[in-house]
Amino acid sequence: MAAMSSKENTQTTLGRPREKMIEMIQEKAYELYERRGRISGHEWEDWFEAEKMVKRELGNSRRKAR
Repeated sequence: MAAMSSKENTQTTLGRPREKMIEMIQEKAYELYERRGRISGHEWEDWFEAEKMVKRELGNSRRKAR
């Protein structure tokens, strides 16, 4: 059995490249920052909330695709 390439190794359990998921989280976290009125000091809170939202969205779209 051949070893996995680094590209295959970066696949998430949702079947999307890790880089794409991180990009989606960044965009969502920035949206949360803007909704808050661009007030600093909540970066981690925004990131973790965005991460939950993106994973939920991807999970929902995966279930619909079945």
